[in-house]
Amino acid sequence: MKIYQTKDAELIAKLNQSVHELHVSLYPSYFKDYHAEKVKTFFEGLMNKEQYIFLVLEDIGQSIGFAMLELKAYPETIFKNAYQSLYIHQLSISSMYKSKGYGTKLMDEITTIARNKGLHKIELDHWSDNEIAKAFYKNLGYSPIREYLYKDI
Repeated sequence: MKIYQTKDAELIAKLNQSVHELHVSLYPSYFKDYHAEKVKTFFEGLMNKEQYIFLVLEDIGQSIGFAMLELKAYPETIFKNAYQSLYIHQLSISSMYKSKGYGTKLMDEITTIARNKGLHKIELDHWSDNEIAKAFYKNLGYSPIREYLYKDI
């Protein structure tokens, strides 16, 4: 198994498909159907920005997961102190490889990246109905700090 950084937008778009389709199934009125070429173009735009990091997890020569990370710097305000974090926008392991420790290995690599950059905080979010993500992050010691609520009217 190996984890490496990539600028291959086509590969990331392909690996993104399963997590995107999960979001569509959970929230069909919120998410658009997956469109490979548009997703690839979106990721290409982010890959040109130095604050984004894309990781690929590969095993036995096959790409089976990815993470999209962002180095974030929050300025000091009258209400909050300034801080920096490594923000996980997306993390996905192909369905046939789930529950085999790959996600944990990817999270370990993300922790190493944060430490190597002198960061003391990793942040992420997940959709409320994604029970698998909720349990995964809880098992890794992540705690909710804030909830985002909505009301359809």
